[in-house]
Amino acid sequence: MSVSSHIYNNGGLTRQLATQSMSFRETAHSGTNPDALSEILSTPNSPIKVVAEGNMPIAYRCNFVSVGEEVTVADCTYEGTILIRREAINDRMIVFLPMEGNAFFDGMREQIYSVPARGTILEAGRAAGARLFGPRRHFGLFVDQAKITSHLTQMFERTISGDIDFHPHIDLTTGPGLVLQQLVSSLHRGLSGNGPLQRSPLAASSLCDAAIYLLLEACPNRYSNELALTAPTPAPRHVKWAIDFMQERIAEPISLNDIAMAAKVSVRTLQQGFRQFRNTTPMAYLQELRMAAAHRDLLESDAKQGIADVALRWGFTHLGRFAAEYRKRFGQLPSQTLKR
Repeated sequence: MSVSSHIYNNGGLTRQLATQSMSFRETAHSGTNPDALSEILSTPNSPIKVVAEGNMPIAYRCNFVSVGEEVTVADCTYEGTILIRREAINDRMIVFLPMEGNAFFDGMREQIYSVPARGTILEAGRAAGARLFGPRRHFGLFVDQAKITSHLTQMFERTISGDIDFHPHIDLTTGPGLVLQQLVSSLHRGLSGNGPLQRSPLAASSLCDAAIYLLLEACPNRYSNELALTAPTPAPRHVKWAIDFMQERIAEPISLNDIAMAAKVSVRTLQQGFRQFRNTTPMAYLQELRMAAAHRDLLESDAKQGIADVALRWGFTHLGRFAAEYRKRFGQLPSQTLKR
């Protein structure tokens, strides 16, 4: 079982209750005012500025449906030539699946072109601006970078951090790209207008997960070669005992010797087991458990507790180091999570 599932799941009942309480939020907008479009496309942490090229007329029609807090699907249509500038780094990966019209995005090294039959993957912070040439229509899939990292953590059963380095283009005419476009379009149709998927949270959640796993397993990225390998052998009992002990005493000052004694093996055997079956060390695994717990607390915080309180609760005494490791793990600072 993965680090994330130890923190967030206690069996099928937890997942069932979570999906039953899942929230859906739909917003639809249309108009001709670039400033209004700026407000629509902006988020609290990542404002966007929209202008019409040459002050020529533009028009837009956008429909967004959010599944919980981590995934949004969209169907957007634009007329005219629209310039978009992101004024702060966002924390979401965006996948554009165009059906009509062209666009290009200012990537980190080069411009990324978006045309019908070819999807575009933009990882968080990878594009600062865009130009849309109407008439343009695309489906969009917006996923929190932390959710994608969490899925990889579950797949590998070890800590994953940093960029995933997706190749920015997907062929939408065949294979995985065609399936992805059908998945996102089905999600949007099934959720918008009080659609049937809003009455089946488990189905909606499963389709969101399917889209993310399809991206990870079928679209070239840093982990593609590793994902193609045969799954590793299940961890032995002493590794599982060690993980259970850590989970039960996650907020206590436990040592490596304490963990080895609970697992009924020597420190050396314990370290070898974690290296072989978790590709990490026992103490790094414990650190990840605590970091995930801090992340959960910040997500659920009512803003009355401070970041320092959360960090100290889970054993992080150096706030600067905690903030740096937190950003590496979740793609944002603790203060950004707290403001959600």
